[in-house]
Amino acid sequence: MRRRRVTVAAGFCFSFFMGTLLNLLFIPGFDHHQQREQQQQNGVTRSLLDPSLDLQEETPGSALDLARQLRERYEEVMRYRENRASGSAAKRLVRPLERRLMDLAQWASSEHLHKEQQQRGDLANALPKSRIDLALRAPWLGCRDIGNVTDLRYLGSGYTKAVYKVVLNGSVAVALKSVDFGGHDIENCVKRFGAVEDCYRLASYKLVKEMILLQRLQHPNILQLYGYCYQDSNDISDTLTTIMELGAPLEMIQLLQTSWEDRFRICLSLVRLLHYLAHSPLGSITLLDFRPRQFVIVDGELKVTDMDDASIEEASCSRNSDCFMEFPARNFTLLCSVEGRCQNMNEKRNLYNAYRFFFTYLLPHSAPSSLRPMLDVIVNATGELRWGIDETFAQLERVLYLYKSGLYLQNASHAHKAEYRRVPDTSIVEENYKCWPSYHHKGCLLSVFDLREAIEVCESHSQCKAFVWTNQTTWTGRQLVFFKMDSSRVVPAPDKITYVKVTG
Repeated sequence: MRRRRVTVAAGFCFSFFMGTLLNLLFIPGFDHHQQREQQQQNGVTRSLLDPSLDLQEETPGSALDLARQLRERYEEVMRYRENRASGSAAKRLVRPLERRLMDLAQWASSEHLHKEQQQRGDLANALPKSRIDLALRAPWLGCRDIGNVTDLRYLGSGYTKAVYKVVLNGSVAVALKSVDFGGHDIENCVKRFGAVEDCYRLASYKLVKEMILLQRLQHPNILQLYGYCYQDSNDISDTLTTIMELGAPLEMIQLLQTSWEDRFRICLSLVRLLHYLAHSPLGSITLLDFRPRQFVIVDGELKVTDMDDASIEEASCSRNSDCFMEFPARNFTLLCSVEGRCQNMNEKRNLYNAYRFFFTYLLPHSAPSSLRPMLDVIVNATGELRWGIDETFAQLERVLYLYKSGLYLQNASHAHKAEYRRVPDTSIVEENYKCWPSYHHKGCLLSVFDLREAIEVCESHSQCKAFVWTNQTTWTGRQLVFFKMDSSRVVPAPDKITYVKVTG
């Protein structure tokens, strides 16, 4: 019977991991680009497209389309910078460069764009060629700091940007982001318009938008912007590189094998972020490109790193059917407000993506038994969109309180089966056995609220004959305890306590 239970449990675990793997592998997303063999020393940017590339012949219509896209992208950046400023507020005194760009936007929308003499040569001279310096505050780091970096390593890229890891001053590791000249955005634009520099400007607006958002949105679960640098690179003046906090990529398969406490921390970090985005200074913000690869982990906390596809626009509507949200496995129709906006669409889109990419895999599995009913309710409520972000936030914070305070523990009057001898300033060498989930891949290292819980864990493991109370705690303040299968090799160890089972 016991062998049968083990077989069934192993089969369940295998099915769960395979299902998770298949789901993650088939999520629609951006293709990674291969790292270029040669990297530019002065700009830390990708190499230019092959000069022999057969560019499509440009037409006046396509040139006007490029000008329109530049204008629209620039106006979007300015909206985020000015925090939804009104038309009159937009006419405030600005720096000469900003005024020049504003004049360009007005010019691009005026009727003389349609005049026959506006060919590509005139248009190229009118488009912005200089830096687009829209920083809201003085940066901490700049060109001088990244002029002599070490340990340059390519991390990855998407449609628009390439990301590198570098070390500054031989000690501080940061991430550098720049427009990827081999990326989808640049390649498609150059094929269509044949204007590398103008296409670079168009793509760089995404980087500027992200820079503005990272400055405006200050939250522990948003990656920090340290600075930026404009420099000439790839025969283009004033190419932009942003300097950002470095995080570790989010590896979902690896995360599934960590302790429930760490997985809960990821979900709590995400909910705190989404709660902030729903009530941000810019209004409700949705992450249109919401996938695990848009996040990183910094000191155990989840942080969003890619903000160029964020949006503050709420969908307009005239009836409820206009507020239709479609996902791979589920569709929803929200209410249309009297103001003609889909109610809480940005918030609900974020929340359902959090459910399908994170909650359903990370929250319930291997959680303390007394917390599982609450976690199941949270998962089901977000999967059905019965809750908004405020309720989800409150419920996860309640779970955290119960877990940190020890109130989740059951059977407070339960009598222990054995007695344990306390041996201060000692530890046990080796004598390990494996348990899941464990903080140590070769042993059974778990977190407990107090000594009573440690004894209960030991009594629930048939192999456990002793445990070592370490001098380490988790992010919740819980104690890390090493459970051992024998106590014959006790050795001196300051600040540790060994508990040896003596009866039972």
